[in-house]
Amino acid sequence: MMFDNVTTVCASKYFNPQQLRQLHSKGVFHFGENQAQSLLKKVAELQDLPIHWHFIGHLQTNKVKDIIEVIDTLHTLDRIKLAQEIQKHAKRPIDCFIQVNLTNEPQKSGVDPENLQQFLLEIKKYDKINVVGLMTMGKDHDAQITEEAFRRLDELANAFHLPYRSMGMTDDYACALKHHTTHLRIGRKFLEWLD
Repeated sequence: MMFDNVTTVCASKYFNPQQLRQLHSKGVFHFGENQAQSLLKKVAELQDLPIHWHFIGHLQTNKVKDIIEVIDTLHTLDRIKLAQEIQKHAKRPIDCFIQVNLTNEPQKSGVDPENLQQFLLEIKKYDKINVVGLMTMGKDHDAQITEEAFRRLDELANAFHLPYRSMGMTDDYACALKHHTTHLRIGRKFLEWLD
């Protein structure tokens, strides 16, 4: 489940801290959490390990102050209000992916692609935000729409000269690799690594 030149983030909501220790001992150093409370609990229990913590879920503005100093990378920057909260509470620049909604699903977060250029311009005023790339999610059970979303994210990242693309999960990572993902967010597949 490791690929050359791709950062594989273990979506660790599936695992308890002891299982994360086991995965860490096998060479998994990047873990991603979806919920602030779960992240804080695991960070506290695993603080003796060198782990790169990613936040990969929708981040509520009222949770920013709790987690922003314990994560290394945020994958879901999707609105200016969230950027303002990060600016207010972060003591250092935070690596951020801008989430882009490329499947036209209203229940999914993300900047509309036609608004991305303006969003990137506005984000420049916040010195605690270091935009490293773009993130998107595919559409469940629709390989064609997922592939189109991944292809467009790759195009957008190129157009805006952003080096990283966060896309691809357990069910669609092969498609994401085809379209030059640099960060996979894999969960269930890591169950195979546990004794």
